Amino acid sequence: MKSDLILDKKPKRGFLPDHAPLKSVRSDSQSRYLSDLSAEVPKLLLTSSLPQVIKSLPGTFFNFSEMIRNGEEKKLRCINSQLSFLAHAYVYSDNKPQKKLPKSIASPWIKVSKYLGRPAVLSYASYCLDNWYLIDKNKDISLDNVALINNFLGGVDEDWFVTIHVCIEDAASEAVRSSIALVEEPSESKIEMHLKNILGSLEKVNSIFKRMPEKCDPYIYYHRVRPYIFGWKNNPDLPKGLIYDGFYKNKPQQFRGETGAQSSIIPLLDALFDVKHKKDSLRDYLEEMLLYMPPAHRELISQTKKNSKIKIYANDSIKIRRLVNKCLDQMTQFRSQHIRYANDYIHSQSRNPSDFTSGGSTIRGTGGTPFMRYLRKHRDETKSSIKK
Repeated sequence: MKSDLILDKKPKRGFLPDHAPLKSVRSDSQSRYLSDLSAEVPKLLLTSSLPQVIKSLPGTFFNFSEMIRNGEEKKLRCINSQLSFLAHAYVYSDNKPQKKLPKSIASPWIKVSKYLGRPAVLSYASYCLDNWYLIDKNKDISLDNVALINNFLGGVDEDWFVTIHVCIEDAASEAVRSSIALVEEPSESKIEMHLKNILGSLEKVNSIFKRMPEKCDPYIYYHRVRPYIFGWKNNPDLPKGLIYDGFYKNKPQQFRGETGAQSSIIPLLDALFDVKHKKDSLRDYLEEMLLYMPPAHRELISQTKKNSKIKIYANDSIKIRRLVNKCLDQMTQFRSQHIRYANDYIHSQSRNPSDFTSGGSTIRGTGGTPFMRYLRKHRDETKSSIKK
């Protein structure tokens, strides 16, 4: 049986798991309780009772060591997502974030995250890749057939924001498969076919991405979705980071928050097409994002960067170069759309105060970066890679 931590050369759903994530784990009393508790997060936040519930848990309540020893990855990915939502809900349950995470959540979260090869923080993998289910199991992934497993407050806007990304990942699956084929099984006779596959895949991605405003309102996103997905690195509200009670010598740790930059789609294509990002703090950030991806994803990106010969093929063939340029243009459009959303969903909304929340930092994104500068820079670098 293939490990979930190893990406197949022909992944059915790209960077999404080939089989739909588990909605819950009910192997024993601990996993059943965790599943029930994580399902109650929206209600516990509504009633302001979540902090007390978490604080009342015994320090060693959740122990999934046996699952780790047995390598039950599918279950552990589900549990990691549940713990991630509970932890972030606890930290951001009030306008002023908690500075210490109780041992009852910190202990299992650190152990499970370590097994999965990622830091103990809500990452894109736990927020999106492992956090969806098909409403009708007999139908394909689509915006009409995907819903979230875990939520913070719940509601149409929060679901739509994440399910858009789930469908983007699915739409990119052909691009992922063709990228793998172009690197691992290069065949000059099939280069054009694979590039056309990538182009068609990216066109689908951009078509889905443009639908974000249909059911995700900028005001709701800014004040009721965004605040919970911040991390504790370069976060003005947690300048020293977060203490994981009983771990790291009780010194604050700084981990990045969930961000679309942790999706492996664009980094893979950057590697395939040899998109050059100028060496600076923002490129360092992109490289740091690899640490928050599943190990198989970052390994694929690394191998693609080392072995891609697409640039050579493009230099030798006008037809190939034109197809590469079309793919780069679609990537540029994607990054341009991201900039527009950053303006509409963050900058514009920062001028609409709410008693509910401040909406989080308006200077830094959920991943802790000066996001507008970051987005513009990498959009421009992608565009400049287009060769005439």
